Amino acid sequence: MSIRKCPFHAPSNPPLPGPPPPPQTEEITDFLSDASTFGMLAAPLAERTTLYRAALAAGQPAPFTTDELTHAGRMAWRNNARCIGRLFWRGLKVRDCRHVAGAEAIFSELCAHLAEATNSGSIRPTMTVFAPSTAHLPGPRIENRQLAGYAGYRDGAQILGDPQNLSFTERALAMGWIPPSTKTPFDLLPWIITGTGEKPRLFPLPPGLIREVHLTHPTLAWFGDLGLRWYAVPTISDHRLIAASTEFSAAPFSGWYMGTEIGARDLGDEARYHQLPAIAQRLGLDLSSPQSLWRDRALLELNVAVLHSYAAAGVTLVDHHTASAQFMRFATQEESAGRPLSAQWDWIVPPMSGSTTPVFHLPMTDRHLLPNFFPPASPA
Repeated sequence: MSIRKCPFHAPSNPPLPGPPPPPQTEEITDFLSDASTFGMLAAPLAERTTLYRAALAAGQPAPFTTDELTHAGRMAWRNNARCIGRLFWRGLKVRDCRHVAGAEAIFSELCAHLAEATNSGSIRPTMTVFAPSTAHLPGPRIENRQLAGYAGYRDGAQILGDPQNLSFTERALAMGWIPPSTKTPFDLLPWIITGTGEKPRLFPLPPGLIREVHLTHPTLAWFGDLGLRWYAVPTISDHRLIAASTEFSAAPFSGWYMGTEIGARDLGDEARYHQLPAIAQRLGLDLSSPQSLWRDRALLELNVAVLHSYAAAGVTLVDHHTASAQFMRFATQEESAGRPLSAQWDWIVPPMSGSTTPVFHLPMTDRHLLPNFFPPASPA
């Protein structure tokens, strides 16, 4: 079962569709011209274009300055057809860690990344870009789908935790990860990092690194007894950033959640935590007939709990109606700037009350723009 989500909130499984990348000269020209428009070039456009073309012709990564790399990351967010939250693309902070290639150093920078992105709950969109791949040597890699994720344990026909992470959990266990003595549905997974030229290494997480939000409900006192929680900051970590014909195989990106990502998908999906039946039972609903709309009513209360809990914890989160209105503003801005909107309708429309949002009625086309983010080149 394919789980549909914005890639900055949860990575997709299949590769992004689309035609082959354009020739290097065209891609470089488009990127540098855009960077020049926003005042992010270190020198005149013609001079930078010559340097970029010479480096790539020699088989070297593009010679980004830190400002140019920042613009590449921002463009990749702006161009990604599956993300509803792109209105804020110009506010992305890009941490230039291209000098970092070893697993130990990457681990340290990831901890710093999360601290900066979490920002005491006032989440800051943040990307950290590690050493690039070259023609002869793949760059470093983070195998985790996200920097925060919960283990999935198989016990016969039963699964404890997140079914999405079953295979990763098994790999971590095989590499020596020791889970809590009493397993729970919400055990945070370690990181598996491969440095440039190194073998994969396992890194248990320091206590307190991942901020979590325990779910309660504003009017249902029993809701907290369900023991549900989720992490504060979604950080996609296994995707590749491709910009100016250069691949960065490790470029983790943090944003904030849209509430339905957690309530309607992570905790609500049958293939994930499947919490709707338990909530419906506590609500006293009739589960024997779909005409009672027990799923819809339970789904609503679950999403109310998510919005309430993140607000109470002081953690940034956006509801799906506000996110949809923000996307419409983004679409208008892109049109005003002369940039055709690139979007995938089935990913942009929220997974709850979609027809009540303005994006439901917006025609969309995925234009496969670059720079952009792509799934890992091979399975973990």
